[in-house]
Order: sequence, then C-alpha cells, then structure tokens
Amino acid sequence: MSDNDRIRVVIADDQELVRVGFAMVIGSQKDMQVVGQAADGAQAVEAAESLHPDVVLMDVRMPGMDGIEATQRITTGQNGVRPTRVIILTTFDLDEYVMAAINAGASGFLLKDTRPATLLSSIRTVFDGNAIIAPTATKRLIEKMMEDGYARNGSAAAAGAGAGAGAGAGASAGAFAGAVGVRPLAGAARVGGVSADGGAAGAADGAGGGMIEGSTTVGGHAVDAGCYTDPELDLLTEREREVLIEIAHGLSNQEIAAKLFISLPTVKTHVAHILAKINARDRVQAVVFAYDNHLV
Repeated sequence: MSDNDRIRVVIADDQELVRVGFAMVIGSQKDMQVVGQAADGAQAVEAAESLHPDVVLMDVRMPGMDGIEATQRITTGQNGVRPTRVIILTTFDLDEYVMAAINAGASGFLLKDTRPATLLSSIRTVFDGNAIIAPTATKRLIEKMMEDGYARNGSAAAAGAGAGAGAGAGASAGAFAGAVGVRPLAGAARVGGVSADGGAAGAADGAGGGMIEGSTTVGGHAVDAGCYTDPELDLLTEREREVLIEIAHGLSNQEIAAKLFISLPTVKTHVAHILAKINARDRVQAVVFAYDNHLV
C-alpha cells in the first residue's frame, strides 16, 4: 500500500507520552500513518494546514489554544477533496467542553482509555465520513445534558408554571442548545415558554405543540403525560425506532445487526434514513434526539 492510500493522522496532545503511545498503535497499521504531532491547539492547526491529514486526534485541554478552538479552525472553510476530520479525546469523566467541540465540527469523541482496536476502528469510521461516540461515554453525555437543563427532566412542569417561573429553565436550555449547537428539538425548544434561543415565548405556547396528553407509547416505550416529543419521531418506522434506540445505547452498527438479526448493510441503510428524517448531523445528535424524545 502506497503512502497516498494510507489514512494520514495527526496526534494533538500536550502529553508527549500520550502522543507516543497513540503513534505506536497507529503506526503498526498498514493502512495508516502518523504524519505529524502537536503539543497544543495552535500546532494542531498549523499541522492540519501544512500536512493535510485525514484525521486529527485532538485533546481538549491543552495550553494556549485548546482543542475546541483548534477543531473549529481546522473544520471551518476547508477546501480540498479529502477534508480533515477531528476526533476529540477526553478522560472518562466527561469534559464539559467536549460537546462544544463536537459543535465546532468534530466527528465524535473517544475516551483516552479506549482499547487500541477501538481507536483504530474509530479512525477508519471517521475517515469513511461517519461520526463516532464512545459507547461507555454515551450515558455520561446525556447525564451532562440533563444537568444543564437541556433534556426532558422538568420540562413539562416548567412549561405549566408560566413564563415567569419557567424563564430560568428555558434560558438554561437555550444557552445549552446554543453552546452545543444541537438542533432545537421539540422538548428543548420550549421549556417554560422560552424558546431554544433563549427568547421569551409565552407559557401557553411553551405548553403546546409536542406535548402528549395522557399516557401513550413511543416506539413501544411508555411516555409520561405532559412530555414533549419531536414531530419528526412520527416519520420513523418501527424498525428505525428500534435501531435508533440501540444507537442511543451506544451500540455499533455490527452490534445492532447482531442484536436485531439483520444484515450490516441494512443497519447502515436504517441509520442513513434515521439521520435524514430527524435532520441529525451524526450519531451524536441522534443520541440526543432519542433521549429527548424518551426512547431511552
């Protein structure tokens, strides 16, 4: 395999030992090569501009320019046949800046204690144009969103409390949605009568729309009265909802295929249809959609 056929990788981390370790793993593969290393965000941007890598492994916390700003600069205004894609690296304790980095254009994130085989398959996945999210971090990602007031917890109660009482919760949801760049979903777009962009909307408007009255089910799962659901949920077939639920649980396409007893190409087709129907950029936003609509 010639150098032109290999996946070109740049490793950006302020710890030399981490860079060396990743470089050894990646360098052992015939279809990959490490073309550069960077100790901070500024060096990562410079390496991306001069070396034109396919994938950059980007640490979040680095001196000077951090991984978020570096990701934004790398993924914005790229010109070329093969764009540079960024995988964010984080610790097990989910870094609060990771979601903002995904909004900056990252194709996903991995935990630093990820197994070598998972790291390598993730690089290949991102190189192929797909997004990745560390399965073991999915729960923490959603918990963080819940804590910041974005997802379903308390949304119905806030909406019924009136514009004044719900303004704080709505502003929190709006600030979070704006910072993360997640598409405004029905449940988050109206919390306490405040829209996802933080603007006042009125209690009646906030309580209407996607609210479900009474007990019902969504994709075979019970949904409490007073919950919000995105109307795009109705566009999904029952099988697509099943696949979406497994995506939200952090399963890979191969794992979904095995669990649902369907072929891998069929899973990929379902995933493509799901992302298109819910207007999600990648699997990360699909996970957000699933949790926000109470599928998980």
